[in-house]
Amino acid sequence: MSDFPSSKYDRGKIFAKTGLSVGKNYAKHYLKNLRGSDEQRNSEFYNQTAQQIFSEFTKLRGTALKIAQSLSIDQGLLPDEFSEVMTQAQYSVPPINRSLIRSIIKRELGSYPEVLFESFDTEAIAAASIGQVHTARLKSGEKVAVKIQYPGVRDTIASDLGLAKSLFKRFIKNKEDLNEYFEEIESTLRLETDYIHEGETINRFHNRFSTDRFETPRWIKEYSTERVLTMSFLEGEHLREFLERDPSQEEKNAFGQKIWDFFHEQIRQSDEIHADTHPGNFLLTEDGKLGIIDFGCVKNFPDEFFIDYLLLLPTHLERDLDKIKTLYDRLGVLKGDPETNQTEKKYFEFCLNYGFTFAMPYENDTFNFGNPEYREMIRGYTKNAPIGNEARGNKHFLYSTRVHLGLYHFLMKLGATVETKKSRDIVEERIGEAIV
Repeated sequence: MSDFPSSKYDRGKIFAKTGLSVGKNYAKHYLKNLRGSDEQRNSEFYNQTAQQIFSEFTKLRGTALKIAQSLSIDQGLLPDEFSEVMTQAQYSVPPINRSLIRSIIKRELGSYPEVLFESFDTEAIAAASIGQVHTARLKSGEKVAVKIQYPGVRDTIASDLGLAKSLFKRFIKNKEDLNEYFEEIESTLRLETDYIHEGETINRFHNRFSTDRFETPRWIKEYSTERVLTMSFLEGEHLREFLERDPSQEEKNAFGQKIWDFFHEQIRQSDEIHADTHPGNFLLTEDGKLGIIDFGCVKNFPDEFFIDYLLLLPTHLERDLDKIKTLYDRLGVLKGDPETNQTEKKYFEFCLNYGFTFAMPYENDTFNFGNPEYREMIRGYTKNAPIGNEARGNKHFLYSTRVHLGLYHFLMKLGATVETKKSRDIVEERIGEAIV
């Protein structure tokens, strides 16, 4: 492919006539041309601005950081520099002090931790945007995890949303379209900061997914409130710890297969989707199961959106341009006709190529996520949207994309090769059930 196709659907015709290798080369060529644009022009300005916002939001803690993550990480709504800076919120929030922890537990559970528990570790094992986690032992001797919400987090959602909206509107086009994204974030945050709701979700996932392949904690209801959540503690290795011991390729593949299968098993059951595919939320248990440990962000996607989202896979694999365009219209990706509007044509071509790249793992029966060429393609498309900083697409993309890209990034860090035929069948069966 020495020449870049110029007519409006020439590239799609190439997809329809050729296999994976040509499609991959096409997508790579498109990306190379895309990167020829002046992508560094505002980088320094955006980075400095993002650092300033992150610094202020870290002081605020709570939902301000969650809002920034939701809008910036892998979504393309904000400049890429925001994504890189806001990712720090997963790791860089300092824990609150011990005396405040004791007073929160006293207020919420009626007694101080040393009275309620056989033991309670005042050093947090994790601290993030909404709360921090401590280990403890019940009087029965069972080890548990106790998640404690930062004071006033739920009360700051509305004000934080207003602050974030006023800041981010400076960088986002079509500001009138931004409100529905903020409404989606607000509704999700209100559930994510209700630990009773999360506890009930933990129990549902425990009943559905505690099998010979997956393990989830149990909710300890009597030691939980809306702001304190106690659950059974899962022992195991997180991704970083797993990789530090230099596992074999077979071990990497087995770990990767488990998280790949968990994602698609959720699609098969079609109820709820764990929407925070961050490495810190998954571990490999001592008996070789996939442990899932955080259920604050779990989504029930509307059937109408979810089926259209799933349909993106077979339509891209089949290179069916008419069906792809129809889906893009329904999902709000296009705002005009790419045949007559040059802006929409540019956006359509980008999404078409990115969609094909995204569908590549399903093309054959196995896929190697450790392939550095594929990692570079995914990274290139997420960082080089030709029409950036614009609110486009159904609001539910905020979390569906977060789930799917999070899965890919996990597997790429792991360097796993996974079997994908069964998962492709699951997607097709789920679509078929809905269409019938």
